[in-house]
Amino acid sequence: MTSQHTIAVLGLGRMGEAVATRLTAQGMHVVGWTRTGRAAGRTSGAFDTTGDPNEAVAKAGLVLLALFDGPACRQVLDTVQDSLRAGTVVVNLSTVGPAEASELSRRLGVAYIHAPVLGSVPAVTAGALRLLTAADPSTFDRARPVLEALGSVRRVDDPASAAALKLIANSGLAGSVLALRDSLQQADALGLSRTQALDILELGHLGGLVTRKRSFLDSEPATDTTVTTADLPTDSTADFTADFTIEALSKDMNLLAAASDTPLRCVSGLADAPGGPAADIAMAAAAPPVADAVLAPLRTYIRGHATGDPGHFRVAFLPTAHVEGVRDGVFVSWPLDEYLALFHGRPAPDEAIRSRRIDTVDVHGSVATATMTLRHGADTFTDVFLLVRADDRWRIANKAYHRHPPRS
Repeated sequence: MTSQHTIAVLGLGRMGEAVATRLTAQGMHVVGWTRTGRAAGRTSGAFDTTGDPNEAVAKAGLVLLALFDGPACRQVLDTVQDSLRAGTVVVNLSTVGPAEASELSRRLGVAYIHAPVLGSVPAVTAGALRLLTAADPSTFDRARPVLEALGSVRRVDDPASAAALKLIANSGLAGSVLALRDSLQQADALGLSRTQALDILELGHLGGLVTRKRSFLDSEPATDTTVTTADLPTDSTADFTADFTIEALSKDMNLLAAASDTPLRCVSGLADAPGGPAADIAMAAAAPPVADAVLAPLRTYIRGHATGDPGHFRVAFLPTAHVEGVRDGVFVSWPLDEYLALFHGRPAPDEAIRSRRIDTVDVHGSVATATMTLRHGADTFTDVFLLVRADDRWRIANKAYHRHPPRS
């Protein structure tokens, strides 16, 4: 096999190894290299490997980057820059930010193809990846047989757009994972079995995700935030190796939030997912519900409203808490005692038709935020809370509220 027809795969993580194996199975000559060195100096069984990336690149007419992030791409390219032969095409399958993709394209010129992929290891194995490909037409034609051996190609105008579209696709995945988590937690709260809930969810809009990740999800919910392979059914532990890790998806969502300069809720939703960064994204969907300890001060706050007893509020709030909002067109910031003066130890006359609902709780170590909807007769309020954990107990540090205009 001549060097013109040799393919170097730089990065032999889950995706890189699957790509190298797939191309070898299609009759192509592949030389692989990994930064960890785990495959160095031996043959993987499916393709050749080397401990020196320059050796791999010097033999190749086409180089595939299958690396974790933009800094890794820059570092590897710095290492092999002098070994790239004139005319060698570099195809970047890695997920990076739009600005990083543009920078790499400027660096390598027309020899660079930015081709982030949609799909994980099973799609690689089946040759069913979808590649978002930005390339000079003549360069693309040279790489087409390799790209089409991996899956279907969708042409994109420029590297930044390809990178951005990949991040948008993954944001949809992250949202689906967190929606599945919400559904499973609600099912748990209703006393439904995990199997029963998954059977129904598999029939709906989340069905594809549930089907793909069923082996990670079939076990009953854990009672704390530490989830390991021991929590999985015996017959699924063999499938525990992640197709797509929480760490990788979190990295992508951070890239998206930074590139768009727009808040992205799933960034924080993934940050404290159980199972560790190397766990499959399905473990984020299997997260246990918010601990009762965090909910306790919010429930005590609700009891204060229901009974009119200010003592409940003293238990729920820190003594230094303030309650803030706009009252009769004027901003108010009440110390706790001033706020408690509004309560007289008895329920409101219309308490029977009033309601309160905790809408969201987001925990970040020793602090948390929460929102609540209160329907008090003709008035509807949104309360926003900052909670802190001190002395092994959660308390409300501050509350801000918005009174919604009455419905006409």
